[in-house]
Parts: sequence; C-alpha cells; structure tokens
Amino acid sequence: MYTVYKINADELNENFIASIKAQFQHKDIEIAICETAQAEQDETDYLLRDPANKARLLKAIDNVKKGKLVIRKIEH
Repeated sequence: MYTVYKINADELNENFIASIKAQFQHKDIEIAICETAQAEQDETDYLLRDPANKARLLKAIDNVKKGKLVIRKIEH
C-alpha cells in the first residue's frame, strides 16, 4: 500500500501521528520527507487554468507518450 499525505510541517501534531498509527497498526511503515516546490505547483495550476492551453499541454504529453515528435512554428 502506498499513501501520500501532503501537509504543512506547522500542522504536524500528535493527532496526525496517532491517525497514522491507527491506520497502519502493527505494520512496518517507511516515512519519506520531500519538500515540495509550491512555485512549481502554482505554475502548473496557472498553465492548466486556461482550457486552450490545457488542451495543448495534454495533447503534447500524449504525443510524447506515443513517441510522436511534433514541432510547430509559433509566430509572434
């Protein structure tokens, strides 16, 4: 089982630890700490907010997954 909790360090308290202990009773668990880059998440949210931009980005991701290379000249 793989569970991800996203929480601000200031919000960590005894109740949070207790809930983890209750959820994984008598099991070995591994805790990994990863500092998230809020600026990167904000940028992604911004780019996906516009429906046309979101469609272009999702199409580009699909093309990469399918091994397609699409090059478009963008005129300013």
